[in-house]
Amino acid sequence: MQTLSKTKIAETGHNPSHTLKAVALGDSLVYGYGDPIGGGWVERLRRLWMHDRGHALYNLGIRGDRTAQVSQRLEQEFRLRGEIRNQLPELIILSVGINDSARLGSPDGRNYTNFDLFQDQMEHLIHRASHLGKVVFVGMIPVDESKMPFLNCFYYNHEDQYRFKEATKKICLDKNIDYLDLFDRWSARGTNWCRERMMDDGLHPNVKGYESILQEVLAWKPIASLTSKDIYYGDDR
Repeated sequence: MQTLSKTKIAETGHNPSHTLKAVALGDSLVYGYGDPIGGGWVERLRRLWMHDRGHALYNLGIRGDRTAQVSQRLEQEFRLRGEIRNQLPELIILSVGINDSARLGSPDGRNYTNFDLFQDQMEHLIHRASHLGKVVFVGMIPVDESKMPFLNCFYYNHEDQYRFKEATKKICLDKNIDYLDLFDRWSARGTNWCRERMMDDGLHPNVKGYESILQEVLAWKPIASLTSKDIYYGDDR
């Protein structure tokens, strides 16, 4: 069943008569923290897909999750979403890693997850997910370093973020998994552009930020093929 689903999406793009079932797993970027209006980019995508194609998208984001936590709950979360005609999801959207990169206690403290361990955990997560269904990965956005620490103990910085996201990106490339590099895309637009789209905590996107992420996701080839192109989604990016 999983092989058929992956082939259906990967080789034919999307059959307009077929309603897709997808799950999004990750941290607060998936959960949508900071967007009281639209509920985050996953919720906004869920509403659009439901209206546009009838697709089902389950938001399985948990605030504070690291790669190990997502990996622990991956298969159970995936299989519990089989209630529609007992069909398992065909698409897994992953987005996790920023919490692993944080430094604890001080700007030069240890990473929340040791970098070598993180690479092993991320490779394990992606390997397991790819055996369940088609996988795509949405990367982290750059934090506002001037607002650190977060919660008086977590120090996020661009150097560590870049290191962790590049490791994730390479694993995805090696396994033929599509990776959306939001970190590089946002960074290229400059500090002021980014700050306009961040909450005061310097870590989470605000409403405008999630609108921008949604636009990036909708324009991304793996997702664009699953959505009608004649719908205007707003946002001034």
